[in-house]
Amino acid sequence: MEAVADVCQQLFGIAPGAMLLVCLLVFLAGYVDAIAGGGGLISLPAYMIAGLPTHAAIATNKMSSTMGTTIATWHYAKSGYIQWKLAGVCVVLAVAGSTIGSNLVLITSDAFLRVFLLAVLPITAIYVMRSKSFGKQDKEPLSPKRTAVLCALVAFCVGIYDGFYGPGTGTFLMLLLTGVAHLKLKSAAGITKAINLTTNVTALVVFLLHRNAPRRFALWWRFALAYTMASTVLVRARF
Repeated sequence: MEAVADVCQQLFGIAPGAMLLVCLLVFLAGYVDAIAGGGGLISLPAYMIAGLPTHAAIATNKMSSTMGTTIATWHYAKSGYIQWKLAGVCVVLAVAGSTIGSNLVLITSDAFLRVFLLAVLPITAIYVMRSKSFGKQDKEPLSPKRTAVLCALVAFCVGIYDGFYGPGTGTFLMLLLTGVAHLKLKSAAGITKAINLTTNVTALVVFLLHRNAPRRFALWWRFALAYTMASTVLVRARF
């Protein structure tokens, strides 16, 4: 047992019990994300519980989110839910927004981020849990041009949020795309996945390439596998 504990400490920097707890929480996060969204509200605190610095926790959370969102987006695309022309416009603005947000978080102090996350996490969690009524009644469709402009604006603004913080991004996108851009539920779901995948990948690339980015999170990709496994199982079950 001591040998196992030593190996775990060398690979992850934490005790086996703590590692098991984090893996379970991250798996649960993937499960929740695949069903209703908001998995980052579980996985981000899990990484912080494991002892990761705040920047590293955000970056590692972005890695696991990218894996889970990639699988979900592929299934949505395969099912024909993504309007590619509209998604293309949104992707461009999502890249810009996420680049701004992720670069902002890298120059923010660890102490401020910790206080920020402790304050914002419960607020986001409450809002996400109380905002699951979108799409119950479709709104009158807007003109194609206006729809594209509004969707692009949503992608840019939420992209900044996702690059800087992240949890609840999928829910916010669905609320804004159905409520502001008047997309129908299935169309909004497909565009949401395309935007969310874009913001995740963009932020992850920024974190990996930035010279001042914490590098320890690169060792924690193993936790992301638990998230991916849960997302894969649930997404397959839904389709």
